[in-house]
Amino acid sequence: MSDGAINSEGNFNRGNAIPGPKADKVMPLFSLKGKTAIVTGAGAGIGLGVAQALAEAGANVAIWYNSNKKAHERAGEIEKDYGVKCKAYQVNTTKYEDVQNTTDKIVEDFEGRLDIFIANSGIPWTQGPALDGEIAHYHDVVNIDLDGTFYCARAAGKHFRRQGLEGTDLNGRKLDESYTCGSFVATASISGHIVNIPQLQAAYNAAKAGVIQLCKSLAIEWVKFARVNCVSPGYIATEISNFIPQEMRIIWKNKIPAGREAHANELKGVFLFLASDASSYMTGADLVVDGGYTLV
Repeated sequence: MSDGAINSEGNFNRGNAIPGPKADKVMPLFSLKGKTAIVTGAGAGIGLGVAQALAEAGANVAIWYNSNKKAHERAGEIEKDYGVKCKAYQVNTTKYEDVQNTTDKIVEDFEGRLDIFIANSGIPWTQGPALDGEIAHYHDVVNIDLDGTFYCARAAGKHFRRQGLEGTDLNGRKLDESYTCGSFVATASISGHIVNIPQLQAAYNAAKAGVIQLCKSLAIEWVKFARVNCVSPGYIATEISNFIPQEMRIIWKNKIPAGREAHANELKGVFLFLASDASSYMTGADLVVDGGYTLV
């Protein structure tokens, strides 16, 4: 059960905890030097910002995209700007075999190890009330936003488990001291906590609520070898919401205590925190970054 974390009486075994970092100072905890990270949905928006943040902290980064071929340009820019390895991979996250095969290929390409996986790919619901939307659109939203996150977790978790329990990389070599544990971070949403208005998006809300519960559940299952957390952004000014008319965006802003949408760059810090050893005792958490929206 849970790779030995839970005993036959249903209690957690002592000694489960992944050892905490040895550094006494705080800034070294944010360093990702020598680590390998994968970020999905990283051709633009939140994913690109997160990839940049991880690279700035020293990680070698694989960025995934579905159709935005500019991701290859962005990968080149990240390499040049931050002096790390960065490559772009086209992946259909709704197909488990594609997710697993690409994850394995990246681990092979990036020195046989995986430290961080940011599952960020997602699409919005755009067809109004649930009774009026197309079933095909429902499947697209759930397949990408929830199923795809599960597929990413499963693919990454296989490497995290081997690394954490056996202490070896893909090639059977002993991992060095820079490896502490796996960190899986998913992009959820405040829509997993509340019902958005005036737009109606039941399928999206349900999918994001599923992402939050998935991460909490995996945090228990993986407690011996990886940390699992998620971030629930509020309204962010990215390409994903370009279809929203200005009149509706004004309604949003009137409901946000901070009075504005966030910029994608304002999420860099929270993702870096969860990816790094600065959050070594945090697992199963959902960090809400919403300008106070869910407070009122």
